[in-house]
Amino acid sequence: MYEKVSTGLNFVDREKEVRKFWKDHDIFQKSIELREGCPTYMFYDGPPTANGKPHIGHVLTRVIKDMIPRYRTMKGYRVPRKAGWDTHGLPVELEVEKLLGLDGKEQIEEYGIEPFIKKCKESVWKYKGMWEDFSDTVGFWADMEHPYVTYDDDFIESEWWALKEIWNKDLLYKGFKIVPYCPRCGTPLSAQEVAQGYKTVKEHSAIVRFKVTGEDAYFLAWTTTPWTLPSNVALCVNPNDTYCKVKAADGYVYYMAEDLLDSVLGS
Repeated sequence: MYEKVSTGLNFVDREKEVRKFWKDHDIFQKSIELREGCPTYMFYDGPPTANGKPHIGHVLTRVIKDMIPRYRTMKGYRVPRKAGWDTHGLPVELEVEKLLGLDGKEQIEEYGIEPFIKKCKESVWKYKGMWEDFSDTVGFWADMEHPYVTYDDDFIESEWWALKEIWNKDLLYKGFKIVPYCPRCGTPLSAQEVAQGYKTVKEHSAIVRFKVTGEDAYFLAWTTTPWTLPSNVALCVNPNDTYCKVKAADGYVYYMAEDLLDSVLGS
C-alpha cells in the first residue's frame, strides 16, 4: 500500500524521504541490474575537482549530464555510470601553495617536491563529502563507491596508452600556437584558468587626441593603459565603417565613427 500524501506536505521533508528510499533500497544499482544482458551504454562523469565547493552552476551541469544516462536506460540500455575526481591541475597546486605560505617553484623545491605532492593529494579531497551530498541532493546518479581518480597509476597509464594509440594512427602533429603563459607558475594557462583572473572593476581611463597628418583635425583614442602611448606609431581605422567630420564644443575638429557620435558628443 502507498502512504497517503498529505495536502499540507513539506516538500523538503518529502525530498529527504525519497532520497532515503533510493538509498535504503539501492535503487540506482537496481536500475543497472534490471538491464542485465541489454546493450551497454557506458557513462563517465566529467570529473569535478573536490578541493573547491560545489555551487549553483554545478546544479545545471549535473542535471544535464544525468539526463543522458536516464534517457538511455529508458531506451533499454544497461548504463553503468562511473563517477570521477579530477586531482590534477594548477588550481590544486595554487591552493596548496597558499595553504603552506609558499610562493613559486623555488620555494616549493625548498619545501620538497614529494611532501608538496602529498599535500596536493590531501587537498583534492577537502570537499569530497560535500560533493557527494550535493550530487545526491540534485538526483545525480553515479557510482561514487568506485570512482576513477586522475592521479591513480591505472588512470595515468591509460592516458599514455591512448596517446600511444593516437601516435600509432599517425594522428599527432607538431605545430605552433600562441597561449597565455604565467611567468610566476612557469606554465601555460588554460582558457578556464585565464578566466578565473577576470573581474569587473572601476578604474580611470584616458582619451587622447591624435592629429591627422597634414590636416587640422584629430582622431580620439580611448585607453586604460596610457603608459603605452609613447610607443604608438599609427592608428587603425575600419574601412567598412562610416566616419563623420565634426566640430566639437571644445573647438577641435574630429573624425568620429558615426555609430559613436551620440555616446561621445551627446544627442
